[in-house]
Amino acid sequence: MKVSGFSFIRDGVRLGYPFEESIRSALPVCDEFIVAAGRCEDGTLERLRAMNEPKLRIIETTWNEACRSHGFVYGQQKMIAQFNCTGDWAFYLEGDEVLHEQDLERLRSAMMHYLDDREVEVLAFDYFHFYGDPQHLHISSQAYRKAARIIRNSIRSIAPDGLYWAVIKDRTWHGGRNKRRTRYPRAAALNLPIYHYGNARHERYVQAKAAAGNQYWTEKQAFSSSYADIDPRQLGPFEGTHPAVMRQWLAEHANTGFSPDPAHTLTRRERKHRRLARLEQRFGWDLSKRHFKVIRSFEP
Repeated sequence: MKVSGFSFIRDGVRLGYPFEESIRSALPVCDEFIVAAGRCEDGTLERLRAMNEPKLRIIETTWNEACRSHGFVYGQQKMIAQFNCTGDWAFYLEGDEVLHEQDLERLRSAMMHYLDDREVEVLAFDYFHFYGDPQHLHISSQAYRKAARIIRNSIRSIAPDGLYWAVIKDRTWHGGRNKRRTRYPRAAALNLPIYHYGNARHERYVQAKAAAGNQYWTEKQAFSSSYADIDPRQLGPFEGTHPAVMRQWLAEHANTGFSPDPAHTLTRRERKHRRLARLEQRFGWDLSKRHFKVIRSFEP
């Protein structure tokens, strides 16, 4: 079995991403790691080269600045890296996502377990979404609680944006014209977490991220410029341990002393998710968004 890790990054230093820690956390389970590194002047490319990792392969890219809708430029960069993967599995990890060392052996076992199970197209992780600082989690159904991050590298897939995959169906005929359609992939739930630190960065990075990211989402403001603007009921405490690789980053770049704005006015979306939270609590449901269909659940 060969595993290809991959990611994309631009302005990782300026925006405070733990991209080096992210890559290092995945290297023990990967045979190669491909990074599509966008053109920038903050030293991100130099930091990648200075990692001096023999498994790491850097592809320098230029972003399509004319692509300003639905975050599709992220999907483009994701696919550039994925198309250069040569493994049986392609393992996508974003620049603010980290694996815990305690989960690596089980993760490798799961990939081996499903290697010949062709009905399984992707492997899905649980998520710890840190919010405001490393002691708070975003637990609402507004945040995705599971996401597919490993895909079988032999199937035809596309990334409509940076977040998920769509599998290309076989040919179908409609009105005499040949069309291809897509569907969500079939997944095995790994029951393992990914640690997501993007919203635990120091506040000095928040406005820079909003300015850099929102320009690629013309239909909405995808990134907030303030941690305080959130319904406090969407938050919960983190009671576990952080990956060892994150120790220095947490000390130097993580936000501290976060508390939500008590005068925050609930948005229409937040009111909706309060209603969904009551349904989840009453019936034991998970109403968060999923871009895959679970058909297996991994047990060691």
